[in-house]
Formats: sequence, structure tokens, C-alpha cells
Amino acid sequence: MAQVLNGVTVLEMGTFITGPAAGMLLADLGADVIKVEQPETGDPFRAFKGGLYSPHFQTYNRNKRSITLDTRQKGDLARFDDLISGADVFIQNFRPGVAEKIGVDAKRLQTINPALIYCSISGFGPDGPDRDRPAFDTVAQAASGFLRLLLNPKSPRVVGPAIGDAVTGFYAALGVLAALHERNATGKGRLVETSMFEAMCHFNLDDFTHYLSAGEEMGPYSRPNVSQSYVFACRDGLWLALHMSSPPKFWENLAEAVGELGMLKRPEFADRAARIANYDKVRDHLAPIFAARTRGEWCATLTALEVPHAPVRTPEEVLASEQARHLGIEVEATHPIMGRFRTIRSPLSVDGERAMRVTPPPVLGEHNDEILDQHRQISAAE
Repeated sequence: MAQVLNGVTVLEMGTFITGPAAGMLLADLGADVIKVEQPETGDPFRAFKGGLYSPHFQTYNRNKRSITLDTRQKGDLARFDDLISGADVFIQNFRPGVAEKIGVDAKRLQTINPALIYCSISGFGPDGPDRDRPAFDTVAQAASGFLRLLLNPKSPRVVGPAIGDAVTGFYAALGVLAALHERNATGKGRLVETSMFEAMCHFNLDDFTHYLSAGEEMGPYSRPNVSQSYVFACRDGLWLALHMSSPPKFWENLAEAVGELGMLKRPEFADRAARIANYDKVRDHLAPIFAARTRGEWCATLTALEVPHAPVRTPEEVLASEQARHLGIEVEATHPIMGRFRTIRSPLSVDGERAMRVTPPPVLGEHNDEILDQHRQISAAE
């Protein structure tokens, strides 16, 4: 894929997910992202499974270089400042006040480099009564109202991936790109701020819009009921998902697929409103039908009749699917120390070209000499 951010230098002092996710998104687009880490320990995510190269760390740190600097030490702070003087973007996701303590706050860094785009990610924002509260993914999901939409009311339990962390990183990268675009015209740096709380409130926009515009409070089954989304267990124990939406043809074709052409004459199937109001009855009627055949048999039938569906796949099944293989979803490279690295490529294409090349996540301090030598050469040339 065309490296549309080629020439953009990003210093990322991120830990765990939000900051590293923002940096990874920019790196995927071609930016030179230098991950600034603490000596010896680095990003705490490195050690989540022992060692310093956990799958948790690998997820959000591909296409980056690593340098170890402790900005609390005078010599390392001077080296860091030299890097900042030539950087375009700085990203950090510390709790409010920490950046000032270690000498990497926006005011000081933008004094060194007025054109710097400074991105600060926090849990609840830079001010307000919740400013100093510790925030992690589940906390942000719950505080923003989003977690409520994922919980089984009869047995509430946190499920799913770290949506709040990843989404916040995506919003931060979007803000950075907007500020870079403006800087092309003005030459001026910006302070871009977001928080997990604000990001998840915005990501939960549909929930708030229903409340603010119609006084409706959504629940975990609101969207599935309206969108007519279902999951059924098949004879082989595998799951199949349907998203029937509103076009009548989908239901007409489903009736043909299940061999019940008269099904839509039942009161609960009569029209979209009836199916929404009687979601449980519709599901209960269809469940034993789907349980009578294997998932593969159902997929063949539903595909032929253009009924919106998909098998509920494992990672192995996704990567083995014909579409994933056609699109080259999985990419890999070899790290000189850690060996084979496999990941999912960027979903973006530019002028029809996909991002098929990837650089494995760096080991801690892997590029110390390279980065410092490179900067010395640039300084000497100037």
C-alpha cells in the first residue's frame, strides 16, 4: 500500500493499548513511529505472559521502532528533546499530571518544537471531578453506558475484547491526522486530547441519540430485535448468524430455505413490526429448524437464496476462508530475534494497493543505536 504518511515522524510514549493503538494506526499508513520505552521493562504490556514479547504487546506495536529512554535522567531527557525537535507527532496516554512529572508535557515539548502535534489520551479527561480516577477498558465501557448494552441481564458478566481501549486509540489517530492536515496550511502544532470516557460516549452514539431524541433507553436486545439479528446452533454444534434487517425478500427467501413457505402467515412473522415485537417467538420457532442440519448445509442453502448470514467463525476458520485468503488478510514477516510474526493487515487500500508488508514488533530498545545515529546525522547535515 502507498505509504501516505511517509516522512511523518511520530514519537509514541504509549503503554498498554490506547496510545500504542493510535501509534500503530499511523505506522500502518507509513509513519516512522518510534516507541519510547522505559529501560529494562518497557511497555508493561510486554510482560503480560512472561518475557518481553507477549501477544498482548505484539497486537498494537507492529511497524514501529523501539528506543529506551528514561526522561527523568538528564542525559536521556536531552536525547529525547533532540528527537522531539525533529518529530511531527508525540503520543502519550499517561494519567493527568504524569507527563509534567517526567518532562514530556505539551507546553514544554511545543516550546522545543512549535510545529509538534501533541496527542494526549487519558481516562476521563484533563480536568473535572473524575480526572484522577484510574481508567481501564471495562471502567470506560461501564462509565459511558456502553457496557450495559453487552450484558446478559439475567447473568451480567463482562464479555468481548477491549473495545474501549482500541476505539479510543482510533479516535486519537483521527485527531492527529486532522491536526497534521491543518498544519500543512498553517505550520502550527496542536494539542489533541481525547479520553476513554469521551471516546466511548461518542462510540455509543446510537444509545444516546435514542435517549435524547425519543426518550428511549436501549438495552442489550434493542439493536438485535430491530435489526432482526439471530444466532442459531446447528446440528454439528456450530453457530450460524443471520441479519435479516427489513427487506421482505430476505424473509421470503428464508421461508423457502427452511422449507416453510407458509411461515410468514404466522402472526409473529406477519411483518417487520410483528417480528420485532415477537422476537423470542420467531427465534424459538426457527431454532429447532436450524438444529436439524449442519452449519455447512445451511450456509450452502442460504447462500444460494441470498439470505444474509455467516458462520460464527474461530480465528482459524476466518483465515482459512476463501475471502480472507483472496484479500490477503493475514500477513507475516520474520523478526531477526523473535522469528516468525503473523498478524492481520491494515484494512485500508490506497489506489487499489493493499498493505501486504509488515514489520514485526520491536524487541525492547532494538533501535537505540540506529535512531540516535540517524538523528546525529540529520543534525550534522543541518
